[in-house]
Amino acid sequence: MKIPLRRAGGEGGRVPLARQIQSHLERLIRQGLLAPGVKLPASRELARDVGVNRTTVAAAYEELIAAGWARAHVGQGTFVAERVPASVEPAPAAVPRLDWSELLSRRAQVALADRHRRRSYSQPARTAPGTISFAGGMPDSALFPTDAFRRVLNRVIREEGRELLQYYPPTGYPPLRRYLAAYLLRFGVEAHPAEILIVNGSQQGFDLVARTLLDPGDLVAIEQPSYPRAMQVFRSFGAELLPVPMTASGLSLFHLERLLERQAPKFLYCQPSAHNPTGLTMSLAVRQRLLELAVRHRLPIVEDGFDGTLFYGERPPGPLKAMDPAGLVVYIGTFSKILFPGLRLGWLVAPPALIERLEMAKQLADIHTSPLLQAAVYHFCERRLLERHQARALREYGRRRSALLEALARLMPPGVTWTETEGGFSLLLTLPEGLETGALLPRAQARGVTFTPGEAFFSDGGGERSLRLSFSAVALPQIEEGMKRLAEAIRELGRHPAHPAREPEMAVPIV
Repeated sequence: MKIPLRRAGGEGGRVPLARQIQSHLERLIRQGLLAPGVKLPASRELARDVGVNRTTVAAAYEELIAAGWARAHVGQGTFVAERVPASVEPAPAAVPRLDWSELLSRRAQVALADRHRRRSYSQPARTAPGTISFAGGMPDSALFPTDAFRRVLNRVIREEGRELLQYYPPTGYPPLRRYLAAYLLRFGVEAHPAEILIVNGSQQGFDLVARTLLDPGDLVAIEQPSYPRAMQVFRSFGAELLPVPMTASGLSLFHLERLLERQAPKFLYCQPSAHNPTGLTMSLAVRQRLLELAVRHRLPIVEDGFDGTLFYGERPPGPLKAMDPAGLVVYIGTFSKILFPGLRLGWLVAPPALIERLEMAKQLADIHTSPLLQAAVYHFCERRLLERHQARALREYGRRRSALLEALARLMPPGVTWTETEGGFSLLLTLPEGLETGALLPRAQARGVTFTPGEAFFSDGGGERSLRLSFSAVALPQIEEGMKRLAEAIRELGRHPAHPAREPEMAVPIV
């Protein structure tokens, strides 16, 4: 701990050094920087740090104890008191603090404005006890194979720890890249390990693509609705988003073709499989025509590839990357949805000329993704533990998806519609004309159910009547009860469509 001391003529300055130390510690306690119960540094240690005699620190501690700011335990040390006295000393004159907002880059200003714009419809930061939340969009942590992964991680540390705890090449752990090359073949994607870059989740994938391809003022075509985190990244690099409407078979090629006749976007971002938030999957015919259109207009495509195993019923067509003869597609994948979001582990597949530049951007951003976690995931997958977990998780998520669709069909009022989710964790529900999600959310929360308002997924400010329901983290017995509460809130809103006085509490990032 560093304490600035004013010395005048040695330790006998105008304000005794013990008193200066005491006052400094009192201020830290008063401001909550030293919390109740925290152990203060040993007197010998603090005396060495601040350059005074140990008796000076001991005297300061004695005064703190006498004044009620601290307590001493014989043989254990000195601790901040659980209850501290009310402050009677006047606060010191405030030093003018730098206004950092005046120094923000244009990129940071865009990101901050985007955050403020979306805060009003982020998922709830706090929910009342008993609230059933369909706002998550994340896997159920109760299904995580934590014990199996812990055993693999321990073995990796024991056998490869010395190498993996050092700095590492930015491209990634070579065995994992070789495994991914074979894994992606299951879905028709032919990629050499040299065309695969390991990243910190799909979010870093978006960031690296944007760093490498976008200049301020560039245009990005994007599905409407779409994944908010991708939109935020592209906007933060100064891009303008050009929404392309969705249909039941995927993005509207009619609208995309009209757009390409008038403008030249840098690339198209899309989620062909298990689209977030709708859960829809682009048909094979639309994928083929989309690639034909991309080849004709030389339009690069950034494909957000949801794991090909989390689908309910018929397996979806292969990724766009699997049908890409011209090298136009950058494929982004992740282990977050099927394994652990906390791993922050994903990958990019791109042509060699681009992968080299993405690797350079990665090296500048964070040097490398944790090689220890990469190795643990590789060995977890190599032992076929991922396949076992996928099968178990798919069965459970499939049950929850079916329960949600059945409850919607039985309980929702007339005029409410929703997408028939085919993969992933969510679906998009649309309210009848005249009803808005902003008015529904506080009513739903008052009944103990919550969701993510649809405006978060629309790049042009639309989606006022839509909301996302994510079923993956909701226990099966709660799904029907949650839909009963939501249906009651919708009916009440239909009878009294004015906004209620209470506003919902919001703030957590959307996934």
